[in-house]
Amino acid sequence: YYYYTLSFRVHVHNVQVCYICIHTPLQWYSAHQSLHLDPKGKSLKDEDVLQKLPMGTTATRYFQDVGAQISWVTLFLTEYGGPLFIYLLFYFRVPFIYGNKYDFTSSRHMVVHLSCICHSLHYVKYLLETLFVHCFSHGTVPLCNIFKNCTYSRGFTGWMAYYINHPLYTPPTYGAQQVKLALDIFDLWPAGSKTRKIPYLTKNPFTWLFLLVSCPNYTYQVGSWIGFAIMTQCLPVALFSLVGFTQMTI
Repeated sequence: YYYYTLSFRVHVHNVQVCYICIHTPLQWYSAHQSLHLDPKGKSLKDEDVLQKLPMGTTATRYFQDVGAQISWVTLFLTEYGGPLFIYLLFYFRVPFIYGNKYDFTSSRHMVVHLSCICHSLHYVKYLLETLFVHCFSHGTVPLCNIFKNCTYSRGFTGWMAYYINHPLYTPPTYGAQQVKLALDIFDLWPAGSKTRKIPYLTKNPFTWLFLLVSCPNYTYQVGSWIGFAIMTQCLPVALFSLVGFTQMTI
């Protein structure tokens, strides 16, 4: 941390002027900077007004270099676009994955095709929400997050897609009934909904979770992946759901 002092001077016409002098190395760009009221406190928001901050005529503020940053939109587009592309590579069985005799062949099991549709729609929805729905409270996020998130999402996607689309894949034990149950769990979003407001409790039973949890969207997301695990009866999908749930609770 580096600190600096804010000094106020009162001039004629009761105009209050603030003089700020910050000496920082040239490699610290404005996007890397974070200001704090206390060395261990939270960062000040961009919309914070200096006059409304709890300080007197002279106060000390702390400057921190938060490192390289990227936008939330860039993070989510990269994180969600990768799994969508990777899964389709295994679904179409491109060369060098399952052997030459299986190149560009198609599975005879309907559940494999349903799984591809569900997985693709899931990430297409995420991409569209990122572009047209989401509003982010912070403009940027540390660059290291893109490596962590992409390693998790792309690694598990490749793992589950390899087994689900494998030529020797066997369908679920209970057949069509198990697949139908899983689809009901996976499809938790109302068809044709274009609402862009904070969800609230309605007659729709899928909104009743607002009475029990503070983040029902995370609950539905985990529920969707549990449904996907039941439909495919694939261990990597279950592990993906478990790791994702653990991350959401942190």
